[in-house]
Amino acid sequence: MRFDAFQDFRQRQLAVEPTLLDAAETNLYRSLAALRPDPPAEPPAGPRTVYRCDLARAWLRRYELPEEWSRRAMVCRGVRHGLGVLFPWLRAERARLWLPGDVYPVYFELARAAGLAPGSYPTLPAPVLPTSPADDRPEYLLLANPSKPLGRYLSDAECEAVIAWLRESPHRRVLIDGVYDLGAPFALGTRRLLDTGRAVLLHSVTKGWLWPRTFGVVLLGPEDAELAAAFRAEPPTPEQLRLADRLLTERGDVPGRVVDELAVRAERLFARLPEEVLGAIPAASRACPGNYFFPVDIPARTLLREHRVLALPVGVFGEGGWSGSVLTSLAGTSGRSA
Repeated sequence: MRFDAFQDFRQRQLAVEPTLLDAAETNLYRSLAALRPDPPAEPPAGPRTVYRCDLARAWLRRYELPEEWSRRAMVCRGVRHGLGVLFPWLRAERARLWLPGDVYPVYFELARAAGLAPGSYPTLPAPVLPTSPADDRPEYLLLANPSKPLGRYLSDAECEAVIAWLRESPHRRVLIDGVYDLGAPFALGTRRLLDTGRAVLLHSVTKGWLWPRTFGVVLLGPEDAELAAAFRAEPPTPEQLRLADRLLTERGDVPGRVVDELAVRAERLFARLPEEVLGAIPAASRACPGNYFFPVDIPARTLLREHRVLALPVGVFGEGGWSGSVLTSLAGTSGRSA
């Protein structure tokens, strides 16, 4: 069942049985609207100019990355926009692209719109990297860290597996979607992959500051300088740059507040779950800061029929042969979003 069809199904179920435990809300912005910072007011003297290079350095400082990387930190309008610039370049390079098949259908939509024919690999119940032998073509593996709906960061062993995959060919690179990493600095696995010199990191203010499609950074690898021109040709608007400057310099506390609120909501969900269901949530997902996705090895139909819990079937996220489902903690304890 795809996302739109499931949402229709969800609303019908809640209308008929409003006492169901709704563990299927996915709209972070609606759920946490009270935490979203207001846009900046223009000063009496008029709007000031914010430069992309200054924002890139501010972003690097926040995440404790070397400021000398600023020439590689491409300011954009978010992860989706960043992929929209990267994917056509991969198509021109005749690159092979691997996407997680059960994370976001939008990855595939963007890739196919760019003329790519991506392969896929599963992440549920655990990531399984592609095993195709390397050849002379450029080859890119996109992963999310932390991964949704897996609801956790890469383990040490999984990080080692990605590094081993990179070592098999000098033509291999990894694209890291770090939009759900709400902490600073970035997770150890992400930093280890950056240290290989073979990674491109995509990040934005979408989740941490609840401002989608506004501002992001694509941190290119040391050998990706030729991509810089494509990003410089598609900058954010001056208004978006001013908003991003305020978020980074004046509202740096917001991601922490988001993490704290999500922890409260997760505990609220756990308190309402039947013991059998709570025990099926992996410990790493329960312990991941800022997480609100919790996979369980129980089908969504079973959760609804036997436990009166409305969960997301895996098909909502794209491809995937896993029979389990995913719970979210955004809606609180009733059928209405908190």
